[in-house]
Order: sequence, then C-alpha cells, then structure tokens
Amino acid sequence: MKILFAASECVPFVKTGGLADVVGALPKEIQKSGADVRVILPLYKAIGPKWRDRMEHVLYFYVNLGWRHQYVGILKTEYEGVTFYFVDNEQYFGRDYIYGMGGDEGERFAFFSRAVIEALSKIDFIPDVLHCNDWQTGMIPVLLNAQYKQLELYSNITTVYTIHNLQYQGIFPIGHIEDMLSLGDWAYTSDHLEFFGMCSFMKGGLVFADEITTVSPTYAQEIQTAYYGERLDGLLRSRIDHLSGILNGIDTSDYDPATDQNIVQNYTAETFGSKAKNKAALQEELGLHIDPDAPLIGMVSRLSGQKGLDLVECVLGEIMATGAQLVVLGMGESKYVDLFSWAQWKYSGQVAARFEMNPALSHKIYAACDLFLMPSMFEPCGLSQLISLRYGTLPIARETGGLRDTVLAYNKYTGDGNGFTFLNYNAHDMLHVIEQAVEMYRGDRNTFNQIAIRAMGGLYGWDQSALKYVALYEKLVGASAPAAEPAVPAELPTPAVEAAPVEAAEAPAKKPRAPRKKAADGEPAPKKPRKTTAKKADDAEPVKKPRTRKKAEAAEAEN
Repeated sequence: MKILFAASECVPFVKTGGLADVVGALPKEIQKSGADVRVILPLYKAIGPKWRDRMEHVLYFYVNLGWRHQYVGILKTEYEGVTFYFVDNEQYFGRDYIYGMGGDEGERFAFFSRAVIEALSKIDFIPDVLHCNDWQTGMIPVLLNAQYKQLELYSNITTVYTIHNLQYQGIFPIGHIEDMLSLGDWAYTSDHLEFFGMCSFMKGGLVFADEITTVSPTYAQEIQTAYYGERLDGLLRSRIDHLSGILNGIDTSDYDPATDQNIVQNYTAETFGSKAKNKAALQEELGLHIDPDAPLIGMVSRLSGQKGLDLVECVLGEIMATGAQLVVLGMGESKYVDLFSWAQWKYSGQVAARFEMNPALSHKIYAACDLFLMPSMFEPCGLSQLISLRYGTLPIARETGGLRDTVLAYNKYTGDGNGFTFLNYNAHDMLHVIEQAVEMYRGDRNTFNQIAIRAMGGLYGWDQSALKYVALYEKLVGASAPAAEPAVPAELPTPAVEAAPVEAAEAPAKKPRAPRKKAADGEPAPKKPRKTTAKKADDAEPVKKPRTRKKAEAAEAEN
C-alpha cells in the first residue's frame, strides 16, 4: 500500500504549529505497518542549508495556472526512513514568511495543489491514498475528481482529508481561483466550492475527499454543531458516515525527558525529583525568582484568541496573587504580545515572556514547569498537553476538543486523574481551578507529585492512532480496487470415458390434475365452461365491430 501525505509544513524542516508535528511523526509510525509512506510539501526559504544540502534534485516541469506557465522543481531527501519531496518555486515559496501574510495565498496553494497532482506521474509514485491536510491542500481532492480521475494512472487514487483546525478555511474570491485552476461551474455552485459568495479550499476538501478525519473524537462531534462548525456544520453532518476523529499523538522519541538534549537534567518517573533542577535553571535563565516553592505555570502557544488568552488577561492579577510564576512562549496577535510584555514589566521576577519560535526553549519549559495552562476556547486536539504530561507537568485545561479526550480532572475521592480541568469558558472558573492546583502544590506536594509521576506513564505516542489510520486506508484501497475477473479455464476438461449413445427419452410423467371441487351436496361441481372466441364458434362468422357511429347505424338498418 502506497500513501502520500500532502501538507504545508512538517518537522524538522519547517514549523508554525501542531500540523508540522503530526506530519513529521505520523508517517514514520504508519510505515511500521509495511506501507510505503512519503510526504510532499513546499520548499520554503525558511528551510535552510542544513536540509537543502541533503536534498537531491529529481526533475522539473511546468504547470499551467490560468494564463501563467509556472516552473515546478522537485527535490527529495530521506529522513528517519521516510522519503520527503519538496515543491520548488521561488516566486511562491522563496519568501521571508511561510504563509498567512501575503495577498496571494490562494494562488500560492492553488499552484501547490496543481504541482502535487502533476508530479505524481513524473516521480513514478502513484499512491493508493493521497492524505491531504488542512486548507492548503483542500483543492487537491477537487482537482483530482474534476480533471484527473478519468486518466488511467489516477483512476484508483483515493483521498483522505484531515481537519487540523476548521477555523482556518482558505477563503478567496471565486473568480480568481477559477482563473487559476479552470474549474468552471464547479467553483460557482454551492454544492462544490462556493461559500457565501467566496471560494473555500476547506469546503472543497470536505466535499470531494473520500474520507474526512479530525484530530480528536470530541472535536469530530463538536464541529457538527453551529457553535464550533464555522458555518460548515451542515456539510459535516451530511458526511457523517465518512467523518471520524482519530486522536493525535506526539513523537515520544523527540519528547522524552530521559534523553532530551535540550534540558539541563534528564529524568524519569523513577527519578522524578531531578526535575527540580530544570525548574531552577529556567528561573535563572529567564530572570524569574529562584524559588522552588513557587509553582511555575507554563504556556507554549500561538498567541491568539482561540487559546483562551482573554481569560488570562481578565484575571491575571488574581493569578499573580496566588504566588505562582508564569512563563509564556509564542508568537501571534499584537494585543497579546502587548499584554505579556506589560505583565513581564508589572510582575518582574514573576512573569517571563518570549515572543519567538524556539523549540529548544519550549522543551525547557515543558521540563521545568509544575503546571501547564491551556484555557482554549476550542482545541481540535492540542499537543502541548500531551507533551507536558510526558514531562510530568500537570495541565490546567478547559474541557473541549482533544483536551477533553486527554486530560482527566483529578478526583480527590478516587485518586484518578492526570490534571485539572474546567468546563465553562469563564475566567473565574479557570481561576478557581488554578487556585486549587496551586493549593495542592503547596499544601499536599506528595499527592501532587504522585499525579505527575502517574501522568508520565501514560501512552501519548502514535502507535494506536496509526493503526486506526492504516485501517482507514485499507478500507479505502479495498473499496477502490477493481473487481476480480472470474477465472476461466483455458479449455473444457475432457471426459474420462466415452459417453454412451443416447436412448429415446421417456416422456415426462404428467402432473396429476387436481380433483374437481364438490358442490354443497357432495356431488362434483359442474365444469366451468371454456371461453370461446367468435372465430372458433361453429355456427357464426366473426362479427366485426364497426369503426364509426355512422357505420354502426347503417349496419343496424340492414339487419
């Protein structure tokens, strides 16, 4: 079975969010099943010489994009047993940013979609399953169905489309996309791509993919409601038979406190006490008060409203009043950059913020913190809570999406749980749970540590989820395989002995006639007279029915 992942980012080459972690880890795990799994993504300028020097130039060709005739270079490299292809075009990908900033995002990823499909026949890899991810690849299933399925090479390709975040849909002017991809009426009809007067790449993937997945079971249910569905809930409900939620995992070899090279002190569940050295080192590095008794709360996140940062803003003073320390790492909206910049000044020694993409520092935060705050408005899956659990850092999370599937609130009566949760999207509900966690850290450190040690023993890898993807692929490949022709022998078998001459066959015995029904007095009932036609009557010529009323009257007068 051959699988090709198409995505806009992938670790270790380029990353802006959790999508990159998924595409970097999942193919490796699926490959263990024996499948041939490969990945294709854009060759961004951000992919530096460390990786470019390892790439091999495969070929180049041109694709039509409206009136444009655009260059496509294909490079490849192998990393951890997986082959990666890169689509090269300096006009679209040779920029100082990855995506989300330019005015031609629709054109960039329309080009990428066309390039991916055209490349398949040229790199000699026709996949059984083409697995597309998020809006940047949403046009691939559309193009495949509209323009390529009738070609023999492409006829058996099936598609899986994974929603990593329904909020980002890739919405652009219809006329512009139709001009790029020559889709005709497909772009303008509401059954296909039209979305409130615009063209939605996300909708294209949802309509035309053979199977749709999301990154957690709870999120798969949530997006079928108006509150979470981003105006696509009706479409998703209509495709419920082809929609499933498969929980994300993390790369447990990359995120392993026992071997992590980014942290000061490695540790395991058995040596959990050594974790404290990472906390002291991070407090010193970031200018926080070095205080082992102050619970350290971490946040590694994109700075956006989705992540619940407005709740933090609302009760930031009360959080600081608990005596906890807060460290924030991420990039995003300026209002939140301003918020945490101000907080770092206001609560000097208690708050530290870094506005950058820094994987090494994120590892230090996961290892050093006691608590990890994720008050998301919605969270398709979330990887940060899985990583923090792996490092024995207890999450404080809102019960939504993947957070609900992975973080179980501590129950003081049963002792179950691996973190702290709240349900309502409310700042003071969040504050109440933070206060509970801080109180336990200070007043019952033994119980707190036992929960953290138990959390480290959880299963957060891709092994189980990868098996679910493999089962989905196998179902698709089985359904798309052409029916086998019945086996026909080359020649009829020769009889072992010569057939005997055929005797005159006896006439088959007549079926006995049912006895006549008896009348009420016991005598046989009289036979029902046979129907006869005028032609068969002995004493009369057949009477012809006159064709018209006048002829009928004339016939009566003669008689």
